[in-house]
Amino acid sequence: MTTNKYATRRPKESEMIFGIRAVLEAIEAGKVLDKVLIRRDMSSAIGRELLQKLEGTGTQVQKVPVEKLNQFTDKNHQGVIAFLSPIEFYPLESLVASLYDEGKVPLLMVLDGVTDVRNFGAIARTCVCAGVDALIIGARGSVAINGDAIKASAGALHSLPICKVENLQNALRYLQESGLRIVAATEHTDRNYTEVDMTVPTCIVMGSEEKGIYEENLKLCTDQVRLPMTGTIESLNVSVAAGVFIYEAIRQRQSA
Repeated sequence: MTTNKYATRRPKESEMIFGIRAVLEAIEAGKVLDKVLIRRDMSSAIGRELLQKLEGTGTQVQKVPVEKLNQFTDKNHQGVIAFLSPIEFYPLESLVASLYDEGKVPLLMVLDGVTDVRNFGAIARTCVCAGVDALIIGARGSVAINGDAIKASAGALHSLPICKVENLQNALRYLQESGLRIVAATEHTDRNYTEVDMTVPTCIVMGSEEKGIYEENLKLCTDQVRLPMTGTIESLNVSVAAGVFIYEAIRQRQSA
């Protein structure tokens, strides 16, 4: 029995747009796209036009073999498939400004390289339950926000502002310049997570379970802290760890 290395679950056709011109029209109409797959060897002028239109939109773009595209549909996709986002994304700068205008002490969550939809959904659900103001992800190397993500979040993604940024490093710099303390959850420190003051405007950064926070992003964080581990397993599931950090921030703020 042979295994197709491109095999994947097919989303509903209502979640996808096929063809270059159809995707261009969707962008012109203001449709929110989560991800676009483009045939790896595409070199046409209209293909280049599509790539230019996608620049700066925050949409994840992947160049893939045609076999990968064929796994999603039997229709004539012309080398391009776009996946519609079930939610609207918020501009980071506008969101932070509005939080300050409302007199809030922002509490934000950044996910760096978290790709597992169940972990993402669980974190989003915790954010809503705890009153986190927004969740920030990168346009590349992050989870696809689709129907599975909505389900995993128990619908929380419909009420939690999500910012999808083109460059996480630029986003972290902006947050720091905007007066937020950037708290990184990392095992590469001896400082306990309870030792950092999160009663001030705070952004918690969580990395993937496999790689943690990318070094370039970690350097931009103002504080690096860890959860104490006394057992034989070195780390918690990222959604569990995120919940601990979030509720430590809430505990501090309620005690202040």
